[in-house]
Amino acid sequence: MPELPEVEVVRRGLVRWLRGRTITSVEVLDPRSLRRHALGPEDFIGNLQGTTVVDVVRRGKFLWMPLRDTPSAAAAPEQSVPAVALMAHLGMSGQLLMQDPSVPDEKHLKVRLRLSPADGMPDELRFVDQRIFGGLFVTDLVATDDGGPGGLAESPLPLIAEEAAHIARDPLDPAFSFGLFYSRLRKRRTGLKRALLDQGLVSGIGNIYADESLWRAGLHYARPTDKLRRSDAERVIASAREVMLDALEAGGTSFDSLYVNVNGASGYFDRSLNAYGREGQPCNRCAAVGINSLIRREQFMNRSSYTCPVCQPRPRNGRW
Repeated sequence: MPELPEVEVVRRGLVRWLRGRTITSVEVLDPRSLRRHALGPEDFIGNLQGTTVVDVVRRGKFLWMPLRDTPSAAAAPEQSVPAVALMAHLGMSGQLLMQDPSVPDEKHLKVRLRLSPADGMPDELRFVDQRIFGGLFVTDLVATDDGGPGGLAESPLPLIAEEAAHIARDPLDPAFSFGLFYSRLRKRRTGLKRALLDQGLVSGIGNIYADESLWRAGLHYARPTDKLRRSDAERVIASAREVMLDALEAGGTSFDSLYVNVNGASGYFDRSLNAYGREGQPCNRCAAVGINSLIRREQFMNRSSYTCPVCQPRPRNGRW
């Protein structure tokens, strides 16, 4: 499943092609991709046709496009503030692709949005989904609980898609508060990785980037959160931010050929991973100082965790 850097790669691509353009028509080829839009395809189409995409916003792995009813710059101020958004849930295999109409339809094309013409830009946004775990839907925008921007965007507004309002800010969000994160973290009685995967505490950190962040920070996933020093918490958040920025520079991590960005290109950060998926391989940090230590894999919450037994020692009082 795409993680935060993959979704941010998609956001950056979409905002380049979509911002300020009007949705002229909508074609639903498979209603199953609209199952999260409770009122069905006709209402979905009616809510989108004739609207203008104001921006593309991301918080954690949630992605949405605020919509304005009119593109007119002379509209009254209350009309210029978007009230609804088109939200995309990529699921396991969802793709948002910008294509020219001349490009043949993809095999698993589910929804097509035609856009107002723009010089040198593709005129269609296509939602493709082989496994049909993802989908599109229209949602209300609500005020953020802290008065800050809803998420990462080109023109941030203090609005957030209703379905994303319950999740915390992510480490790449300029409005992320370490103080608030640490205060909430210390109140938990759980293991550090389990806490990092809790989207209500900090969003956007999935299994891959949790392992990579903990490896960079030199911390074991079972470290108790209620006893974690502030300096250790600062180090793991800084590591998470560094890992995600490195992944963004590389275009995301792609273990699945189905993940592509808006231009159809796969990510390749998996070539730079230090922990995740490297069971039985030398730990790069230990090897650099002449220590022979192999990355090990352990079962964790029906998944796997990858750690170095030397530079990420398991605490005696660890928690899952």
